[in-house]
Amino acid sequence: MRASELQVAVREEFGAMGAVLLADLALERLGGRTGTEALRVGVPARDVWAALCESQDVPAARRHGRGLRDPIA
Repeated sequence: MRASELQVAVREEFGAMGAVLLADLALERLGGRTGTEALRVGVPARDVWAALCESQDVPAARRHGRGLRDPIA
């Protein structure tokens, strides 16, 4: 997942709150960093997406992000 794909997935899954979640929500899976902080220090976008989905209880069926390719198992 590219950073641009992360932005699309976040916007489509969370709407207007997506940007706020990325910027303000401390994600335990990312060592307490926000998604934005994690990206800045080099955490892959797919790991940020997975952490965000986990924290917000996004069903597994939607974790690949709407409009993106289905994950390869």
